[in-house]
Amino acid sequence: MKKPRILVTAYADNAKNEFYIRAVEEAGGEAVCLYAPPVDLSYDGLLLCGGEDVAPSHYGEESHGAETPDPARDEAELALARAYIAYGKPILGICRGAQVLNVALGGTLWQGLYTVAQHRAPAGYLSHPVRAQENSLLWDLYDSSFMVNSRHHQALRLPGCGVVPTAWAEDGTVEGFEHERLPLFGVQWHPERILQGEDGCAPGLPLFRYLLCLCREQGSDLHAPVQRDPDVRFACGIIED
Repeated sequence: MKKPRILVTAYADNAKNEFYIRAVEEAGGEAVCLYAPPVDLSYDGLLLCGGEDVAPSHYGEESHGAETPDPARDEAELALARAYIAYGKPILGICRGAQVLNVALGGTLWQGLYTVAQHRAPAGYLSHPVRAQENSLLWDLYDSSFMVNSRHHQALRLPGCGVVPTAWAEDGTVEGFEHERLPLFGVQWHPERILQGEDGCAPGLPLFRYLLCLCREQGSDLHAPVQRDPDVRFACGIIED
C-alpha cells in the first residue's frame, strides 16, 4: 500500500522538525517538511506543527500577551489550512498548529493564560492530566482521562466554525478538539515527543496513525469505525494483533 504523503509545516530551523518527521514516518507515512510553503493540495494530508504565537491581528485583536509571531509562517499556514479545509483534506494541528486551525475557522485564542504555570515550565515540558469528552475521538483513543506533556501559554478561546472542544485540562483550558464534520483535529500538547508514552503520558503515535487512516479513507467518516472496526483500531495502535 502506498504511504500517505503528509505536508509538515514547521520551523525554519530544521533541527526542531525532526520529532514531527519521525512521528509521521513511524506511523507509516512519508513526511515532506517545509517552512512557510505555498498552497499545494497534492499531498494526502497536512500536519501543522508547534512554534511561535499566531499574530492576534489574524483573529481581529491587538496584541496583549502574544509572543514573537512569525508573519511569513502565519500567512503560509493559514492559507494552507483554509485550502485543505475547503477541499476536505485531513489535517492534524499540534499546539500552535491547533491554534492555526481554530483561527482559520474563525475562532480566537487566549493570548496569555492566567494559569500558564500549569502549562509551561521555564524549560522542557510539564505533565498534567486532561479529561476527554465521552464518545469523542480522544475518548476512543485514550479513555476518559490521561496524562499529556505540555508547553504552551495560549489556547483556544472562542471555537471556530464547526470546532468541537473534546478535552480539557483541570483549569478548563481546551487541550483537544475535533470538527463536527470535517477530517481535522487538534491537540494542545506535543504527541510527537511521546510517541510511546514516555514520562507517564498517553502515547502520541495513535494520533499520527489516525491522521494516516483519514488520508487513506478520504471521503468516509472514520470516527465511528475507530470505535468498532478492528482493522482501524489496530492501525491506530489501540488493540494488539
